[in-house]
Amino acid sequence: MIKSDEKIKLLNEILNKDNNIVITEAIELLRQEEPFKGAIGLLTAYYDKTDDFSIRKTITGFMNDLKDQSVCHEVIEEIRKQWKSDTISMLVSSCWQSGLNYSDFSIDLSKVFMEGDYITAIECLTVIEESIQNLNKATRAKILKMLNKNQVTQINEKKELTLELIAILER
Repeated sequence: MIKSDEKIKLLNEILNKDNNIVITEAIELLRQEEPFKGAIGLLTAYYDKTDDFSIRKTITGFMNDLKDQSVCHEVIEEIRKQWKSDTISMLVSSCWQSGLNYSDFSIDLSKVFMEGDYITAIECLTVIEESIQNLNKATRAKILKMLNKNQVTQINEKKELTLELIAILER
């Protein structure tokens, strides 16, 4: 991933134009470029603030099609921020839909699993399950400890998901 202040500035200007056609075209063009630091953050911020379904769908498609492993860290940075729950859910969903390896971030995703809403928890479970073969025993043990500690305070709908994730990690 490259760092490009000029590209970030240009993308920010486009997103602030409030022209859906230009915004959609710019997002589609990003697919053909080498990833640059900051693009994920700008797109996430725009996704979080817009109610436009077509723009949200375009951003979701872009995120789901990420293919450069170097962007994983930036996606996780955005997941850690205080976005709307549907924005967090979209980001976590993109982790497994992109096919990239997020196993290094399984502890972060476990925290999101515990703190997030039901839909986000399902997405986190999916990402962790997809990464299970890459998790060492120490990471599994740490996640299990967090889940077992948190299980006491959970509402019923997430309790079943937690039990499922525990079972997956114990296999």
